[in-house]
Amino acid sequence: MQTKLAEFIRRKPESVELESILRSCVHCGFCTATCPTYQLLGDELDGPRGRIYLLKQMAEGQSVSRLTQQHLDRCLTCRSCETTCPSGVRYGRLLDIGRKIVDEMVERPVGERIKRRLMLAVFPYGRRFSLLLSLARRIKPLLSVNLAAKIPAKTDPGLWPENRHNRKMLIFPGCAQPALAPSIDTAAARVLDKLGISLIPIQKSGCCGALNYHLSDHRQALAFARSNIDACWPAVEQGAEAIVMTASGCGVMIKDYGELLKHDKDYAAKAGRVSTLAKDLSEILDKEDLSSLKKQNGRVAFQSPCTLQHGQKITGVVEAILAKAGFQLTAVVDAHLCCGSAGVYSLLQPELAKQLRDNKLKALEQDQPETIVTANIGCLTHLQSAGSTHVKHWIELLDETLI
Repeated sequence: MQTKLAEFIRRKPESVELESILRSCVHCGFCTATCPTYQLLGDELDGPRGRIYLLKQMAEGQSVSRLTQQHLDRCLTCRSCETTCPSGVRYGRLLDIGRKIVDEMVERPVGERIKRRLMLAVFPYGRRFSLLLSLARRIKPLLSVNLAAKIPAKTDPGLWPENRHNRKMLIFPGCAQPALAPSIDTAAARVLDKLGISLIPIQKSGCCGALNYHLSDHRQALAFARSNIDACWPAVEQGAEAIVMTASGCGVMIKDYGELLKHDKDYAAKAGRVSTLAKDLSEILDKEDLSSLKKQNGRVAFQSPCTLQHGQKITGVVEAILAKAGFQLTAVVDAHLCCGSAGVYSLLQPELAKQLRDNKLKALEQDQPETIVTANIGCLTHLQSAGSTHVKHWIELLDETLI
């Protein structure tokens, strides 16, 4: 696409990257066919191609408005369009850059500003989030039906195995998952322990930064990234084999540390190393001997998070692992479509998120599975909020199969 950047855009450090991505789009329209919001709303400006036009107009100095912002806000950043695109347009990166610029130009309504600031003040901080969740659980009977449905019951994570193996891998506990579903990381630690690998939580680590980055708070997102790199670096230098990700949303962000910090002279090399070491749990188990798995015969539907299939480009791996364990994978139509969780999208765009969730559950339940499994905490809690088929993380299911 021919693009002539406005002078104020050329002064921004991302200008070259922004122009390069815009020029790579040939407007073929393949992306609209796989865009969840376009399918729901039928508006060109609520699809990738239309949003690229809006960002091009902004980059060329044309006026932007609250309406521009709203069309960008409705994007899930699911990146299904990237998987479809024959030209390799880095749409997700374009949106992150463009949203931040538009947010600097268009002031949001007071209510939205307050909501976003509260989210950024609480959700990325594990202790604050845990306190808020504890309070929400206590007053759950007083909350609206829709809000109460988003609050999961407290669960017992079980015992974390001892650090007893020569093979060591690291894990970022993260911010929300330890409070929402602590059993996920514990299950991962037990499975890896059975395979001769000790999983070690990285002390003093925190949020991966994804929430801040996607809400245009890039500075704090990169601060979180640097802090996490500092926290894990001693263990990396001591030869840790990998950094295991049990939340695919965090995995995408941490795998991007090298790209996001490539111009930081103090962190570029370290960030690149951390990104290389970061592996989704399925990537780890795919290379291990799983003969110790106790064969099962349950029917399971796998909901592949967008951050796994479109963000990390990992497809079919979890399904193959579950099949090795003896589970029968049920068919899921339109498996490429987002469930509507998308970080805090379900809180910022509740009506669209609910439609996407209900459509996804209909597809997942069509073949009558006994259990639905996923690979991301956001998807898990969002799907659970419908109160239908039992939903859990796939590693919890696998943990139950080990001898």
